[in-house]
Amino acid sequence: MPKLMATLVQKTLFAITAAMLLAGGNAVATEEPQYEVVQIYPAFELRRYAPYLVAETEVSGDFDAVGNRAFRILADFIFGNNKQREKMAMTAPVNQRPASAGTEEIEMTHPVSQRRKDGPDADTYVVSFVMPSRYTRETLPEPVDPRVRIREEPAKLMAARSYSGRWTLENYRENEDRLLDAVAKAGLTPTAAPVFARYDSPFSLWFLRRNEVLLEVRKEK
Repeated sequence: MPKLMATLVQKTLFAITAAMLLAGGNAVATEEPQYEVVQIYPAFELRRYAPYLVAETEVSGDFDAVGNRAFRILADFIFGNNKQREKMAMTAPVNQRPASAGTEEIEMTHPVSQRRKDGPDADTYVVSFVMPSRYTRETLPEPVDPRVRIREEPAKLMAARSYSGRWTLENYRENEDRLLDAVAKAGLTPTAAPVFARYDSPFSLWFLRRNEVLLEVRKEK
């Protein structure tokens, strides 16, 4: 029983710490990737993102559960479990995408229910933390945990649909479908699978949460 209680206390303290870090976006300006708004559509915003670094890990499980598992691994890295023993600031968002998703994943000529070659039903996901912009690839602390890898996201054009509510597959899929339809009507072509982006603490009120579906696109000439 004492061992079980210790485990529960440890998990609770970790959850509280994670919540405080993520909740920083409400009390202090939490850093996000830099982008410019290219155009605002009724159902989404078209953004041009500058390159940025991410720390990411691959986890398996249900769509609704993998975020918490990955968070533990990535938070450990930014809390100081790196070769430089350096603590880093929490940023936003936490991104999640199917691990097997590559480019040209969406066929816009097909109905929504048929045009996913991979998507939220996948059982392995890549979850990533955006790294603070003050770091370069050379100055960013090096992970100790082999499950954490560092990668640079290149500059890209992204369609972003914001929504509130719970972090459920159902809520995500509804907004993903709306974004895919709106992107098709706008004459834009998706070039990668959609990404689920979470900006708030898991302890934030569900109706106040800022969530997004992000989709890399290109404009046809």
